[in-house]
Amino acid sequence: MKFEMSDKVYDILKWVVMIVLPACSALYASLAPVWGWGNVEQITVTLSAIQLFLGSLIGISTSNVKKTKTNQKKA
Repeated sequence: MKFEMSDKVYDILKWVVMIVLPACSALYASLAPVWGWGNVEQITVTLSAIQLFLGSLIGISTSNVKKTKTNQKKA
């Protein structure tokens, strides 16, 4: 199965994976003890799992685009 995404979706997902999710995880882990919020480990692990999943999709898409460009140059 070939998986590709548009440049706009790629850019948004990359920003979410590299900036938003790690920042949210760190923010929650930092503030939860101060404010008495629960489930710190569950929430930070969930955010990390989502980050890993989306990062994998980005990696697959990037690999497919590179292969397509390489094949187009050869043709």
